[in-house]
Amino acid sequence: MNADEEREFREFVAARSRSLLHTAYLLTGDWEQGRDLLQTALASTARRWSRLRDRQQPESYVRRAIYHAQVDRFRLLSWGRETVTDTLPDHPSAEAADWAETVVQRRDIMAALRQLPKRQRAVIVLRYFEDRPDAEIAEILGIAQGTVRSQTHKALATLRAAMGEAGLSAPTTHPAAPERGVIA
Repeated sequence: MNADEEREFREFVAARSRSLLHTAYLLTGDWEQGRDLLQTALASTARRWSRLRDRQQPESYVRRAIYHAQVDRFRLLSWGRETVTDTLPDHPSAEAADWAETVVQRRDIMAALRQLPKRQRAVIVLRYFEDRPDAEIAEILGIAQGTVRSQTHKALATLRAAMGEAGLSAPTTHPAAPERGVIA
């Protein structure tokens, strides 16, 4: 990679890493695993930066790399042996007590997301947390648009059932995108 390409890559990372880290977190359900996942995807992208066909849209390439790195990690036996647990403190402070319901809802939503198959989770994250259209999701994941829609339908049904068991109410629309249902 020459000096100009390295500068372009550094600028891209500085501008987009926060959004990409958020996606990685939502796919893994853990900030540290998300950081590792993003680092793996960015390292892979850096090696191929000079050969990217569409230098104007490297984010799609990185998002695809994040998704594939996440799927690869879960295929490793040692990766799947860890169990993530969320526990609330015994005596929350007054300030934390105000947020207790929000924390519990987020924990339940993340637990429900973790139960989804990898592709369904990726579709949900890209659609509802990243607000990506079907065509872009299909491109990132390398699947057909119809598969995106069917995976979304199946994932939402699973999430609604899980949220019903957890006693959460599922809003049916998102204020920013009233035509789509949301999971939280």
